[in-house]
Amino acid sequence: MKLSQKLKTELWWLIISVNYDYSRICIAEHDLSDTTLTLWLEDKQDYKNTIDECLQVDIPIRDFAKLIKNENFNSYEGTRLHPCKKYVYKARIEINSPIKWYRNDATLVEQTWAREAMLKSILTYLIETETANHEEFC
Repeated sequence: MKLSQKLKTELWWLIISVNYDYSRICIAEHDLSDTTLTLWLEDKQDYKNTIDECLQVDIPIRDFAKLIKNENFNSYEGTRLHPCKKYVYKARIEINSPIKWYRNDATLVEQTWAREAMLKSILTYLIETETANHEEFC
């Protein structure tokens, strides 16, 4: 995942504005196009009147698809029968490709979980990379 320096700075300002209480950061709105997942973020304790006042985060759809696959949102643990040797084995069974699963198969709750996981992933990435970079200079 790559975040521009401008986005990193804006995310840090949001984190500081919520007094480092990450649970206060929420997704005010979202949009999924053919190329991008857009999340508009805000402070739960300081709701904005318009979406323009929220922090807009654009995530390449490939990163969102990778997260869905890595978190196993689009699959389940099941059993399969080997086609030739006729033995049963455990496997992850994919319901659909990640973005097709999100658009066509996921419930509203599952879609929310996927978006929340993306937000958590972004914040974790930001904190881990920026903290690691800062430690190099200490």
